[in-house]
Amino acid sequence: MALTGKKRLFADAVLAGKSNKEAAVAAGYSAKTASAAGARLVRDKDVVSYLAAARGKDGATPASGEAPKHEGKSQTEYDLAKLTEFRDPKAFLIAAMNDGATEFKLRVDAAKALMPFVHHKLGEGGKKEQRDEAAKKVASKFAPAAPPKLVATGGKKV
Repeated sequence: MALTGKKRLFADAVLAGKSNKEAAVAAGYSAKTASAAGARLVRDKDVVSYLAAARGKDGATPASGEAPKHEGKSQTEYDLAKLTEFRDPKAFLIAAMNDGATEFKLRVDAAKALMPFVHHKLGEGGKKEQRDEAAKKVASKFAPAAPPKLVATGGKKV
């Protein structure tokens, strides 16, 4: 799973020096369940890696208000020029699905959105098409036998 907005808010509050419960409340979790949510989130692998990257290798926390340091682009940064080059939504979804830099969950969502364009459902079709298919099945079962084939013998009596 990826670092969601709530997890990022929680981690930023922890980096600011708040307790787990206070950080969970600041991130938008219910005050009633904030203690449990804070304990769960502080062990979450995405939050742990975010906190480790933000604190640096020496373990020191950055000054308050300072943005955590990340390798490469943040998950919320987008290349606007890259997004505007697509005119066709299907082409955009294909590009998003095949882009290795895109978050995995978004790639899966793009693949799910593309499914109806590539693979049709088995029972898909209107009532008329279904009726015609059913009629063909029935007709093939009860069709009259083909008439015997007549062969010319060249005027000889057989």
